[in-house]
Amino acid sequence: MRASSLSFLFVLATFVLVDNVQCDQNYREALAKSLLFFQGQRSGRVPPNQQITWRSNSGLLDGRQANVDLTGGYYDAGDNVKFNFPMAFTATMLSWGTLEYGKRLGTEITEARAAIRWATDYLLKCATSTPGKVYVGVGDPNVDHKCWERPEDMDTVRTVYSVSANSPGSDVAGETAAALAAASIVFQTVDPTYSTMLLRTAKSVFQFALQYQGSYSDSLGSAVCPFYCSYSGYKDELLWGAAWLFRATNDVYYYNLLKSLGADDQPDLFSWDNKYAGAHVLLSRRALLSNDKNFDQYKQEAENFMCKILPNSPSSSTQYTQGGLMFKLPDSNLQYVTAITFLLTTYSKYMAATKHTFNCGNVLVTPNSLKALAKRQVDYILGENPLKMSYMVGYGPNFPKRIHHRGSSLPSLSVHPETIGCDGGFQPFYYSQNPNPNILVGAIVGGPNQNDGFPDDRSDYSHSEPTTYINAAIVGPLAYLAGVN
Repeated sequence: MRASSLSFLFVLATFVLVDNVQCDQNYREALAKSLLFFQGQRSGRVPPNQQITWRSNSGLLDGRQANVDLTGGYYDAGDNVKFNFPMAFTATMLSWGTLEYGKRLGTEITEARAAIRWATDYLLKCATSTPGKVYVGVGDPNVDHKCWERPEDMDTVRTVYSVSANSPGSDVAGETAAALAAASIVFQTVDPTYSTMLLRTAKSVFQFALQYQGSYSDSLGSAVCPFYCSYSGYKDELLWGAAWLFRATNDVYYYNLLKSLGADDQPDLFSWDNKYAGAHVLLSRRALLSNDKNFDQYKQEAENFMCKILPNSPSSSTQYTQGGLMFKLPDSNLQYVTAITFLLTTYSKYMAATKHTFNCGNVLVTPNSLKALAKRQVDYILGENPLKMSYMVGYGPNFPKRIHHRGSSLPSLSVHPETIGCDGGFQPFYYSQNPNPNILVGAIVGGPNQNDGFPDDRSDYSHSEPTTYINAAIVGPLAYLAGVN
């Protein structure tokens, strides 16, 4: 659906202005807070240097049902379930951001590595605890979602889910391989032993994904659907996993695999479910930075994607709100905005390094075209929008106060040491109009609707719930913008 002409003109105007006006967003502060958020999502035993102090130990018996240790990892959003599919994507995006923007991260690189490692330590356990199995989640979502209780008080069944030869999950296994391979590059010089373990496990999990092909949605049904169904199928994860293993190893085996997998899907979004555009941009790096003609196909696909995003492109299929925000889908729209923004800044960076330009029809696209659009999206999220609302909690004077998040909305153990059971949190906390007692600093919520409206209502989870993958994707763009200020 194309933007209305009014919206279209407004968006164009904002891009013209964006490089001429000095915005006063503090990208360095936003970057630090975007990483701090991950501490609020931690499962397992929190370390002594935990800065989100209203969170403490939780899920310490995770995995016991299968006689394995599956403690650690992240709760994906405002609930108490560990879904490995979005968690692995979160780790992949944090790793990619660290690889592309490491120097611009400055002192925050330590926090970025810590956020990645909290996920990969857990994913390693999931991939190596039982031969022939990859564990892909802990906690029954259908039971958990009927409760409103702190992670520290969880008394719901912590069901363990896995994929195997008989119950394949190429999508979740392919994403897990991508996460471990990407992280192996992050830790290559700072912790070579850990890096080697990550890469070895990535190769093994990827072979499992290839050998036993099938969707985890078919294998696990209501344990993952409708929450994190693999709607796009699993071929994109095989391409994505092979792309990351190729980048980590430079092994011709993965190059040949990429060619055999093909890349016939041309989406106009990028998300925890659909990785095609991400794989195309990742692989285009070889075409642009190394002038490797074997990768020109991916450069072309990356540019086709950009032409579907840019508002002034004749092939644009992206709607924009009147306030200038990219609008893809009504539920948790900011997940698409942050992920696509990551691809915009990254491709812009590749283009700038080689003075490359391309055309969308008769429209010339320069590195600055992509950078300006990315900056506009980040600035909108940080408060430059019709409501003057920062969609990052704890950033700016006006931000969401009633986010859909159990730990944030319930009093902490230090304030309320008594257990709050499964039903105990609904009254008086969930249904209260009061602001959440605990500020989940750095959390980016699902975001406004297509009319730039935001009710700040705890029960409106599609707009008020934060997720790890919204945040993971914005770390790179924030580092990029922090580095150019």
